[in-house]
Amino acid sequence: MRALVERVSGAPTDRLAALLAESEQQGFGFVHRLVREWESGVNRFDRPGEALFVARVGDDAVGVCGLSVDPYADDPKVGRVRHLYVLVRHRRSGIGEQLVADVLEAARGRFERLHLRTTNPTAARLYERLGFRRTPDARDRTHGLDVE
Repeated sequence: MRALVERVSGAPTDRLAALLAESEQQGFGFVHRLVREWESGVNRFDRPGEALFVARVGDDAVGVCGLSVDPYADDPKVGRVRHLYVLVRHRRSGIGEQLVADVLEAARGRFERLHLRTTNPTAARLYERLGFRRTPDARDRTHGLDVE
């Protein structure tokens, strides 16, 4: 079943409950960070060029991914792919790829380069399939992509 990916403008907290619970059980804290930063106002993906996407199957949120100005770069033309998470039962169905593709589309015309950081080998392979290249000498990122 194909997911519907939506750009979110309001508080995503209620929609992300299942993602939050599962990601924490899986040992990942970044969905919790996304929710915490949204609630505190630290990051609401509302600056120019930023976006938050949620993938749904029916009424259920099954994935999330964000795009922000890279807080580690001293350049507003550098964006950062943030908080990609897809529920385990929906992985390998193209949802992660769909989310990242929507992030890439949103980045075009606004950002010249995208950075991200992942310690997950499966996620790294996904990003590399989509054109990201490893940046082994960078402390604040593991991958980068020039946006066309």
